[in-house]
Amino acid sequence: MTITKPARPLRLTLRADDHLPADISWRIDDGYIRANTWNEEGESITLGIWGPGELITPTGSGVLPYELISLTRVVVVECEPGESEILEFMRDLITQTAHLLKIHRVRPADARLLRLLHWIGARFGRVSSSGTTLSLEDMNLTHRHLADIAGMTRVTVTKSLTRFRSKGQVVKVSEADLLVPRDAFLSAVTNVPLPLACLPFPRTLRHEPPAHQNAGFRSP
Repeated sequence: MTITKPARPLRLTLRADDHLPADISWRIDDGYIRANTWNEEGESITLGIWGPGELITPTGSGVLPYELISLTRVVVVECEPGESEILEFMRDLITQTAHLLKIHRVRPADARLLRLLHWIGARFGRVSSSGTTLSLEDMNLTHRHLADIAGMTRVTVTKSLTRFRSKGQVVKVSEADLLVPRDAFLSAVTNVPLPLACLPFPRTLRHEPPAHQNAGFRSP
């Protein structure tokens, strides 16, 4: 009888902006990954963002091109998800894509960026009665990355963030963390249809991955 030692799961470490094979299921140990496609003009369209502890698996959706790109330094481990995990990932992908597409329709651009920051903070940061807190540094959300996700130019993002800080629409609560006050967000979506303004966020403090529970975010 021959005993075959099982192969170890593939483990990869990627740098920011590296591409991850999209035909394999991965569990994210550390870092953040976004799924991208493009339109006919070559403009990037973000379909979803995932962080520590989350699963990414081939979608089978037929969306082409489809690429997984690391936002930060990323550590992933190959996995074999069960059917329920695959279905959960697909639901999450559909939900994220729907939210991001709706954010893209928000006008003017300032309101769209505020809405995006609030959504990212609610998914990966902290939610309180004061607003949402997120770390652009932790997620390596540069002005270029924010511009790509929001469908804006980098210059517009830079000018908008400067304007937000001067008006108190975004508050620096530590060296790395930003607070998007609830009042600032609500004023930004005053002219947005009610269903978008009231979209439930996919994450609460109870559902934070371990990396975020220990990240030291200060609730405002």
